[in-house]
Order: sequence, then structure tokens, then C-alpha cells
Amino acid sequence: MIGSAASNQVGAAAGAHAFPAIGPAGVVAVRQVVAAAVLLPVARPDPRRFTWAQWWPTLLLGLVFAIMNLSLYTAVDRVGLALAVTLEFLGPLAVALAGSRTGKDLLCAAGAGVGVYVLVLPDAASDWAGIGSGLVAAACWAAYILLNRLVGARLPGLQAPAAATTVSALLYLPVVLVLAARGGLTATALLFAVGAGVFSSVVPYAADLIALRRVPARFFGVVMSVHPVFAALAGLVLLGETLRSHEWLGIVVVVTVNVLAVSPAGVRHSGAVLPAPGERPGICSGGDLAE
Repeated sequence: MIGSAASNQVGAAAGAHAFPAIGPAGVVAVRQVVAAAVLLPVARPDPRRFTWAQWWPTLLLGLVFAIMNLSLYTAVDRVGLALAVTLEFLGPLAVALAGSRTGKDLLCAAGAGVGVYVLVLPDAASDWAGIGSGLVAAACWAAYILLNRLVGARLPGLQAPAAATTVSALLYLPVVLVLAARGGLTATALLFAVGAGVFSSVVPYAADLIALRRVPARFFGVVMSVHPVFAALAGLVLLGETLRSHEWLGIVVVVTVNVLAVSPAGVRHSGAVLPAPGERPGICSGGDLAE
């Protein structure tokens, strides 16, 4: 899970280098095509044998991939990597808090709101389009966690992310064709976009699916707390983005709130990784899925 997070942020920083040449949509298009080209030969899914119970979450996951990546890269382009990823991180936090009725979790939700406010310090000059794109990415990341866990239980191996990524790649194929026709796919831009595909799609999709077969979604949210920190470091080292003190404070508040919200659940369920007798690995109960 930690390797997935680090790879994701390195890939996002690599993709940002291609924005001037092909824009966020172009980077996402190449990234999805690369991910499909790598995952399909490895997983070898057979769509003809998919049942409807396997198809509908796979199709939804492909749509989530398409929207999540575009909205995140749009936010990165407008407000920077660290802020974009911290906003996106509200998705896993929402998964962790979903269904909770305790006072502590309500305070955590309020704390997350305070953290985002400190991070953004909204005013008339704020880039609301960039902030909104980050929040759309957050909603998609929440859906990604739950859908990935669902399809991971219904399809073996890496068939689910391979099929879903192919769906997303087909949606973006017209973008690739237009860029190619206009000569926008320069060698440098293509190299950075391909790097984004490998580090931000292939590695995390496979690693997250394997992880979500073994740990509850709430515990997954604890480990995902490293994403905003890795994003800030990747932005600093690879993009030269420096953060102001209030932005670091906002990141710390959001990460701390997430850990406080879900760490008890992680400890409580840490022994529930193995399936019960008679169950197949990867199959979880409805309650566990909701978490």
C-alpha cells in the first residue's frame, strides 16, 4: 500500500511535466492506454465469460478511472500537486467515516473541514475550478475503493483492473487520435505520459486490488494517509513546488484526522484478513465491504 502511494505521486509529478504539450486530458489518455496495454496481457480477462454481476461494477470502475484521473490532473494543473491530492484524499476519509454515528467521527469530519479550510484559505482569488476538480477526484476515489473491493471479490487475479482500464482507455482513444493527428505527442511529452501510466496506473491499480483483498477498506484508508505527504514531497522534488506554512498545516490536520478516524478500526480488524472457513480469499461480508 505504501509502495502504491509513492508510485502514484511520482507518476502524477511525471505526468505534470507533459501538461504544456498535451494538457491533462492528453496525459490521462496516454496513461490509460499504457495501463491497458500492460495489464491486458498479464491478466488476460475473457469478457465473453463475464456475468452481469461482474460486468456492471467493472464498467462503473472504468468510468470512475476516466473521471478520477482527469479531474485530479486538472486540479494538479491549476492548484498544484499537494493541494490537489489532499483534496482528493477526502474520498478515502469519507469511506472511513461512512455509516459512523459516533461523536468522535463527527468531530473528525468537522476536523477534516477545518483542515481543508486552512489548506485552501479560500478568498476571491482562489482557483475554484481547480478546487472543485480536486473534490470531484475525491468522490471518485471513494467510489474506486468500494468498487475495486467489490470487483476484486468477483473476478480473479488482475482481471478487474485490466478490464476496467480498457474501458477507460477506449473512452479516451479519440483524444489520443486527435493529439497524434495534430503532432502533439512529442517524444518528451510521450515519455512523461507513459511514465504516468506505469507509475500512477499499472502499479497502484494492481497493488491496491491485492491489498483490498486482504485488508478492510477502513484500514486501507489509514495507510492512504501518506498520499498527501508523498504528494507534497514529489511536488517539491520533481516539480519545484513549495508550500506555505498554512498549506503544510492543512495537510497535517487532514492526515491526522484520517488516522484518528480509522486507526481503531484498523486495529480491531487487523486479525480479520484471512477468510473464514469455507470462504474463498477475497470474499468479504456485506458489513466488511461497507467499511
